[in-house]
Amino acid sequence: MALQWTILAYVVAAEAAIVILLTLPSPRLVKSRLVSLVSLILQPALFIIPFAGFQLLDIYWKNEHRLMCTSEVCTAAERDRYEKSIYKAQRNVVLCAGACLLYWSVYRICKYHKDIESLEEVEKRYKEQ
Repeated sequence: MALQWTILAYVVAAEAAIVILLTLPSPRLVKSRLVSLVSLILQPALFIIPFAGFQLLDIYWKNEHRLMCTSEVCTAAERDRYEKSIYKAQRNVVLCAGACLLYWSVYRICKYHKDIESLEEVEKRYKEQ
């Protein structure tokens, strides 16, 4: 199970790095090449959305079927274990939401950049006429 969360964490880190690279100011040629490269990667990287969704469903199922340790019968070790599992579940929910949000951000940044390029081309054609 830890391998899935490790993969998701690396994907989120890569998406964050891509967002930073796309939003940093850079020369037009470098920016257009970077956007075209990222656009090629976007469709295969779409797997992250259903993967994160499945992980969210897994967290929900485990939360619904988790043994509660709130009574006086529980030992301190059992309470610590219960609280640790709750914190890990919360962290993983944030990780899944971050993966989806960052993918959407990368997609929108690339789309906006392509729209701006096409509008600049239209403006250039109108100026030439």
